[in-house]
Amino acid sequence: MSTGRRGLVGAVVAVVAVVVAGVATSAAALPDGGEAARLGDCPEVRAKVERLEGRITPNACAFMMRQIAFGEMPTGNPPAIGDPNHPRVKAYLDIFDEDATLWEAGADPQHGHDVIGTSITGSLRLAPDLRYRGTDVVADGSAMMFGQWNEVALKGRTVAYPQVARNVLGDDGKTLQARRYYDRYELFRDTVPELAPKGLFEGIADSAGAPTASGGAAQEPFRAREIPTRLAAWNSEDVDALLTRMGGARLAGPGLAAPLKTAAGKRAYLQRFFDTADVRLKAGQAAFGRTTTYVEWHGTVSGPKGKDIPFGIVERFGPGGEWELYFDTLPLVADPAEISVLFQRLAQP
Repeated sequence: MSTGRRGLVGAVVAVVAVVVAGVATSAAALPDGGEAARLGDCPEVRAKVERLEGRITPNACAFMMRQIAFGEMPTGNPPAIGDPNHPRVKAYLDIFDEDATLWEAGADPQHGHDVIGTSITGSLRLAPDLRYRGTDVVADGSAMMFGQWNEVALKGRTVAYPQVARNVLGDDGKTLQARRYYDRYELFRDTVPELAPKGLFEGIADSAGAPTASGGAAQEPFRAREIPTRLAAWNSEDVDALLTRMGGARLAGPGLAAPLKTAAGKRAYLQRFFDTADVRLKAGQAAFGRTTTYVEWHGTVSGPKGKDIPFGIVERFGPGGEWELYFDTLPLVADPAEISVLFQRLAQP
C-alpha cells in the first residue's frame, strides 16, 4: 500500500507509552460541580463536538481547533502529490509539529512534515470529500483522545465509520505523536465487494431471546490503577476477565451492526478476535473525563495473514454502560498483497 493510501482516513493520530503510576485522573478527580465550572473552556470546540470532557488546557484547545478546522474544510481541487502548499494540506500539516510522528493502521510510523504531507496529498486525491465531526472527546492535558465520525465518498458510495485520534501534544498544541484507530475494512466492504474478504466478525450478533448480561452498566468508572490488570487480560486472552469487569455494559466494535447486550454475544465477539489475533500489547495513553475514559493499548498482532503487524486497540468506557472498541480488522483478514490490490481497485474509476 502506498504512503498516500495509508493516510486515506486522513486526519487524526498516535503512539507513545505512558507511565501507569503517573496517570492522573484529572477531571474525574474534580469535586462535584468542577466539570460544570469548566464548561467555558474552549467554547468554540465545545459547540462543535457531541461531548467534551477532561482537563482542557490551552494546548488541548489549540489542537482541537486545528483538528476541527481540517475536518470541516473543503478540499476544492485535489492537491498534486507532495504539494505542501495546497490549502487543505497546509491545514492538515498545521496539526503537526515539524518533527511529529504519525502512525496509521497496519503500517510503520510516518515521520516529519515532508512524509506526512505527501501522505495526505495522496489521500485527498483519492477521497477529496473526506469530512468528519467530533463525537466524544476527552482532553487530559497533553494527552488527547478525539473521537470522530468520518464520511467519505468512494466508488459512488458514502462510507461512514468511527475513529479515535490519539495525540500527544506540545505546549503549542501541535501534535508530537499521533496514532489513528479505525477499521480499514469498512472502506472496502461495500465499495469493492467482489474483492473484499469475509469480515472478521461476520455472523456475530445477539441471539433473539438470549438473556442480557447481568450486573447492569459497568460497575464503576475505569481508573488508572486498573491499567496493569486490564493489559494483562488482553495479552493473556482472558475473555472472562475482560467481560467480568464490564458487567452488563453494551459492547460496540468493528464489524458489529449494533452493540452487543448479551453475555453470549460479547463472549462470541471476543473469542472470535482471540481465535484469530495473537496480540502483544503495551499500555499507551489514557484520558480521563468526568463520565468517559479512553485507554490505549499498542504493539503488534500476528495471525493467519501476517506476523508482528503494528497494531493497537482503544477502549472507550462511557456513561450509561457504553463499552466501545476501536481497532483495524483488515490485517487479520487480508495479507499485504491482498490489501495492496484492494487499494488499487479502490483508486480506479
